[in-house]
Amino acid sequence: MTDQKRAFRNALGEFATGVAVVTTAVDGEAPIGLTINSFSSVSLEPPLVLWCLDKGSDTFDLFGRAKGFTINILNAEQQAVSGQLARPGHHGLGGLALEEGSNHCPRLVGAPAAFECEVEARHDAGDHVIFVGRVVAFHRDETHAPLIYHRGHYRALSA
Repeated sequence: MTDQKRAFRNALGEFATGVAVVTTAVDGEAPIGLTINSFSSVSLEPPLVLWCLDKGSDTFDLFGRAKGFTINILNAEQQAVSGQLARPGHHGLGGLALEEGSNHCPRLVGAPAAFECEVEARHDAGDHVIFVGRVVAFHRDETHAPLIYHRGHYRALSA
């Protein structure tokens, strides 16, 4: 990575974000999950959200074929899940507590919020693709604090 790219990435790291795992299931393939921090709401009517995927990701082909996905906001106790699914080649969901969503994609148990989506659009954007999802169902659990990421480290949300 060039010095300029590293400096740009470090500047982006000044924006504290929540941490999420996007999951999907494609017929004939094992379900997968990927840690993301590029999640945003787009529209309330219709309900749309987005996330971004690096074109070089080892999950790119599967997400490119997926008809749906679920964005699972991680809680502060799910840091290990984030780390497990952030590494290339480690996207299987074995050992995780899951439920099947209405979109037939896995939903992580204990997530403070989860958004079950159908793929609305995919947009080419430099070295990434922006996935826009139409939310078909969502779940909220206020009993857990969210997992936060800032300056390359997990953080706790203070009161």
